[in-house]
Amino acid sequence: MLSQTEENYLKTIYSIELSNSKNVNTTLIAKKLKTKPSSVTDMIKKLAEKKLVYYKKYKGVSLTISGKKTAVNIVRKHRLWEVFLVNKLHYNWNEVHEIAEQLEHIKSNSLIERLESFLEFPKHDPHGDPIPDKHGNIAHHKKIMLSSIEINESCMIIGVKDSSVAFLNFLDNANIKLGDTLKVISKEDFDNSMLIENKYKPISISQQISKNLFVKKIEQ
Repeated sequence: MLSQTEENYLKTIYSIELSNSKNVNTTLIAKKLKTKPSSVTDMIKKLAEKKLVYYKKYKGVSLTISGKKTAVNIVRKHRLWEVFLVNKLHYNWNEVHEIAEQLEHIKSNSLIERLESFLEFPKHDPHGDPIPDKHGNIAHHKKIMLSSIEINESCMIIGVKDSSVAFLNFLDNANIKLGDTLKVISKEDFDNSMLIENKYKPISISQQISKNLFVKKIEQ
């Protein structure tokens, strides 16, 4: 039985592995978890003793097969709870992360399987991230940023890179949401801002916004 802290470490290592490299620097883990590097090293040694991570001093850390399985299961529970909170309890997508952080540590596998069935086996969470199945399989879609879409091309929003409350609030206020179809009207050479159009109106967005929205192209 793992503690919540141990589970959080495994999930964090898994997240960093996906976006960076196989061997994760302990400094990155400390930054992500907002803790001291010395505390990270102590925890990594404990996880290594439980055969959940591989660790060699100055070489970084990576998940074992068992460690990855555990991390993916935590991610699965987190994302299913987010779907439940949004679809069934009608929370906004900017309210659910911290609540799901608590619910993801529930140990009952039968509860999670019933939850998934109740939700009719969703494939993505409210932020567009794929939900692993009960076997740990996860379908990562090719991630294209809105910033890479050319003028007069159309695309559909399929996810967000930044799931912070501030960014999700911005999208809500701009009436931009997952599943929306956008067309790029123009781009500014000076600051790489874009003028896009959805079904409501033209919207001017900064490069920072366009680099935090995942999209898929719509063939003309």
